[in-house]
Amino acid sequence: MSSRERLMATLRGEAVDRPAVNFYEIGGFQIDPSDPDEFNVYNDPSWQPLLHLAEEQTDLIRMRSPVRPRSHKVEMSLVKTDTANCRDEFFKTEKYMEDGSRFKRVKLKIGDRTMTSLTRRSPEIDTVWTVEHLLKSVDDLKAYLELPDEVFTEEANVDDLVQEDNILGDRGIVMVDTEDPICTAASLFSMEDFTVVALTEQKLFHRLLEKLSRHIYSRTEITTKAFPGHLWRIYGPEYATEPYLPPHLFKEYVVRYTGPMVETIQKHGGFARIHCHGRTSAVLDYIVEMGAAAIDPIEPPPHGDVELEYIRQKHGMELVLFGNLEIADIENMEPSEFEKVVDKTLTDGTIGQGKGFVLMPSAAPNGRNITPRMIANYETMVRLATNFRL
Repeated sequence: MSSRERLMATLRGEAVDRPAVNFYEIGGFQIDPSDPDEFNVYNDPSWQPLLHLAEEQTDLIRMRSPVRPRSHKVEMSLVKTDTANCRDEFFKTEKYMEDGSRFKRVKLKIGDRTMTSLTRRSPEIDTVWTVEHLLKSVDDLKAYLELPDEVFTEEANVDDLVQEDNILGDRGIVMVDTEDPICTAASLFSMEDFTVVALTEQKLFHRLLEKLSRHIYSRTEITTKAFPGHLWRIYGPEYATEPYLPPHLFKEYVVRYTGPMVETIQKHGGFARIHCHGRTSAVLDYIVEMGAAAIDPIEPPPHGDVELEYIRQKHGMELVLFGNLEIADIENMEPSEFEKVVDKTLTDGTIGQGKGFVLMPSAAPNGRNITPRMIANYETMVRLATNFRL
């Protein structure tokens, strides 16, 4: 089977020749290893063998967004739109360099209230650190809710998704990558402030989710109609898992607001994959209740709290499973030991009856240097998955 045939058959719950193997962000995110920018960690020579391995020997899943160049970057719930004049009435952005890092400060002025956020990007790590979050109090949230809906209006365009899909051909598939309302809402706060507000100001937090869901629902409807039948990744539900929030608030904040996205995607023949790190055992039934087609990354203890074999046995007929290798193991485990982990994961992910399984890590390295150990462990993933027979 080609990679595209294997991945699509897996999503449909059909028989495949072997489990698919995917490196997640490696081969997924849109990067340019030839870009000489000092902030582009992927131009380091140590990255090139791993990027080549992903492109040549894995089942590729390109992660793309209809509204932003880098699908996983969600900054202040805002994207470039034709309503720039409306947005600029409230938001001012300043970018500058300091001590070798890139900073971006955003100021939001509503009436006589001014709020600020600050992010930092180091040249050595492909991560944007939020130094200061925009919303710091209930009063800030109340002011934020006064923003007109036009500020969040987007222009969704699937042309790049269609082009990427055509370029990929049999080498893989395109996955539409999107945040959900709770992801956008939670990222406005520090984690401490988010949990306090979500627990103690539930009516107010519902108002925020309702406001933020409007443009996300519109984007989802437009995109899935124009680009039907494809895999989607919805990230954000982990904000409502333990230990941050109790399970009943997962139902309130995720099932209620992410569920309509799942329904819209699958109404048009797509497959909604719920991305949820950490402790998922208490919310698995809710994820199934939403009608999701798949879940990732299914982290084993101690990072998560549920074993892959258990999910396969309990929900394998309802969910396609993506996972469940930890990036920390890829980075730190000796290859001989990692081989045992991969072998067990392949067995646990395919045991008994189920829709399908894709061998995949929980994340990808984001530093400038890829070590020989990491290369060896990624090669083990490919070798064992390629030789595994169902």
